[in-house]
Amino acid sequence: MLSLERVSKTVPGGRVLFKQLSLSLAPGEFVAIMGESGAGKSTLLNLVAGLDTADAGSIRFEGTDLKNLDDDARTLLRRDRMGFVFQAFHVLPHLTLAQNVALPLVLQKLAPQRALLRALARLEEVGLSGRGDDYPRELSGGELQRVAIARAVVHQPQLVLADEPTGNLDPETANRILKLLKRQQEQSGASVILVTHSSAAAATADRVLLLTAEGLVLR
Repeated sequence: MLSLERVSKTVPGGRVLFKQLSLSLAPGEFVAIMGESGAGKSTLLNLVAGLDTADAGSIRFEGTDLKNLDDDARTLLRRDRMGFVFQAFHVLPHLTLAQNVALPLVLQKLAPQRALLRALARLEEVGLSGRGDDYPRELSGGELQRVAIARAVVHQPQLVLADEPTGNLDPETANRILKLLKRQQEQSGASVILVTHSSAAAATADRVLLLTAEGLVLR
């Protein structure tokens, strides 16, 4: 499914985030990555998604080395095969909640009515039933996070990348979201990489890894 081999990344100023990092993720596997603030956890997710490029090493997704793809090909790969939950939500303010969640399906050319129905079903799963016609400005930070998660899984991606998805949520809602990610893994066979500071959230994963400057180590 996913293979990182000897990946290194340095940020402007010369600070090494990590070097010689390797990771193998099997189909349907749920991995949590923890580490100190600034260790490069979000950067690692961006590398896997093809939003950033490594200084050295290879990242292969379903057998394809991302460095061999141009920008358009990486965009299509993300659109069709991945779901990304960003810390900053990236919910579009001019679209309703249902339209936001349906967006990956619309981009995949699914019929609008079918896309809408699937989006509403996902909103219900994250506890936002009946809110499909609302706009992001009407929601709290925790509710926006739930919209972002619904959008990330609506098209049943093969890989879900979740960057602190429970960071703005109360414990009850956080538990609901973690169950949703786990259900996505179990029902569709999706692999999940969860970046988190929460030991409770990490405990839901099959493996917990710690990101250090020397790479990933089992926690």
